[in-house]
Amino acid sequence: MIAIPCGFSPEDYLVIERDSRVRHEYRCGLVYAMTGGSTNHSRISVNLLTEINLHLRDSNCQFFGSDVKVNCADRFFYYPDAFVTCDPRDRGDLYVMRYPKLIVEVLSLSTEKFDRNEKFADYQLLDSLEEYVLISQERIEVECRRRVGEGQNSQWETEVYREGDRIILQSIGLEIAIEQLYIGVTL
Repeated sequence: MIAIPCGFSPEDYLVIERDSRVRHEYRCGLVYAMTGGSTNHSRISVNLLTEINLHLRDSNCQFFGSDVKVNCADRFFYYPDAFVTCDPRDRGDLYVMRYPKLIVEVLSLSTEKFDRNEKFADYQLLDSLEEYVLISQERIEVECRRRVGEGQNSQWETEVYREGDRIILQSIGLEIAIEQLYIGVTL
């Protein structure tokens, strides 16, 4: 990821992003152009979104793909590959959500380090977030980080799923065979 070398206010970023044909993420005044994804990335995202859609279709929760931003206190605006919000406060804005309970990123070589470290640190600022899921597109592997406890005393536990496992997304009560996420993916 390459930052555009200029300090932007959150307001400036939102104005620029509204009219841009290229999506950008925002972090602490820096704006990052989003790169294109691979066919594997796309297949995994579609497979996951299909499973979530079927599971949540009769609930009050909403799920989104990578076209809607997640924001925290104007510190960052990210486009997760998938996320779920059940909070009614997220019903008032069509472009930015602030109370996700589940966020999923499909890892790529260019963003994996950032997704695992800085982005995860930022996402932890969201009190509503219960699970952060990282899906590999290089091998059959899903890492699920779950918040345990509440408030300042909360901690994160990690569970890794591999071939033959069933992934449990506790935040939305969904269990998926890991192979479902990798249908149509070339490893």
